[in-house]
Amino acid sequence: MSDWMEAVREQYRGRGVGERLAAGTVGTVGQKPGVVVVDLINGFTDPACPPGSDLDTVVERTAELLGRARAAGLPVFFTTISYEPRDLDELVWLRKMPALRALTAGSRWVEVDERLAPRDTEPVIAKKAASAFHGTDLAQRLTAAGVDSLIVCGATTSGCIRATVIDACAENFPVRVPRECVGDRAEGPHEANLFDIDAKYADVVGLDDVLNEVLGEVMTG
Repeated sequence: MSDWMEAVREQYRGRGVGERLAAGTVGTVGQKPGVVVVDLINGFTDPACPPGSDLDTVVERTAELLGRARAAGLPVFFTTISYEPRDLDELVWLRKMPALRALTAGSRWVEVDERLAPRDTEPVIAKKAASAFHGTDLAQRLTAAGVDSLIVCGATTSGCIRATVIDACAENFPVRVPRECVGDRAEGPHEANLFDIDAKYADVVGLDDVLNEVLGEVMTG
């Protein structure tokens, strides 16, 4: 941990910032977690696409998580970013991040990375903003599936992951973010946003903790 992160964490201690949603007790974060895989699409996992970067390790570890989640029968949801031609000149976000204009509906860039291969029962929810909740029916789908907590994976940590986790918290879903299953285009924004997410909105944990504590409990409970 960097010096500034440790200094901020020390500042937060004792002031009611950065409490844990779960201290080794699965029940405190819900009995039926759902997995939300945010934007691990070709346009983000292939550096050949303007908004893409090398997320091979993130995809590999997320595939590991999905294998265990599927074996446990957990609901899994994917998101993609997909734009119609009319969106390209209308949306403010595309003025700020014109690289996203490559993510046009029907292109291979908006397809989920084939290494994660969504199943027929796992919806791929198209969105036009950073949060997986904004302008989508994700919250209703989670409620219909009986989900009471979330495991959030994907990209990017400083953008769509952060926005999704903030909205999940606003929707009153406790969230775990497996550190190894999220990624960004640069290390600085990645680490800074994981720190802030962990302090304010979710528990950022190791993947092994999720596999052993959360999914292990689901499979044996």
